[in-house]
Amino acid sequence: MNSQDNIRAQLTEHQSVMAQLDALVPLIAEVGARMKQCLRDGGKILLMGNGGSAADSQHIAAEIVGRYKKERRGLPSIALTTDTSILTSVGNDYGFNFIFSRQVEALCQPRDIVVGLSTSGNSANVVAGIEKAREIGACTIGMTGAKGGKLAELCDFNLAMPSTDTPRIQEAHITVGHILCDLIEAD
Repeated sequence: MNSQDNIRAQLTEHQSVMAQLDALVPLIAEVGARMKQCLRDGGKILLMGNGGSAADSQHIAAEIVGRYKKERRGLPSIALTTDTSILTSVGNDYGFNFIFSRQVEALCQPRDIVVGLSTSGNSANVVAGIEKAREIGACTIGMTGAKGGKLAELCDFNLAMPSTDTPRIQEAHITVGHILCDLIEAD
């Protein structure tokens, strides 16, 4: 396959996944409403993930704290992927699988929402963070690939992207993340 055919094939795969997101519209709307209500009630949104999902967590948190499209007050959201001192000290003292659960234990309240991004749905540290959030009584949201993994079983809501291909899942995650930000800002 030459490079142009490769590009066209990837664009076709992307478009197919985006078209299939239509099946998630009711769930996306419900999650967006929950997030908006959480913020109205004085709660915050905590996000976590590894690698590209860490970057997506940071991106979504930045849109919530800063702004997505509308000028508004900053809203409380934290990506649990950004404090290298916490990540390395907890990783060193307790193990990598505890880097998110320890932060959830320290920062999460029952009125908060904790979002775990994992393309497989099985990232051990994300699963541990969601388990800790459930112990606290926070609302839990998974953003996974089609199979859902352990997060599908654990989370109050799981947004399973209709793909098993990591790049396509990540593209869908950020699209859905943007839609959730738009729903949060909607009047």
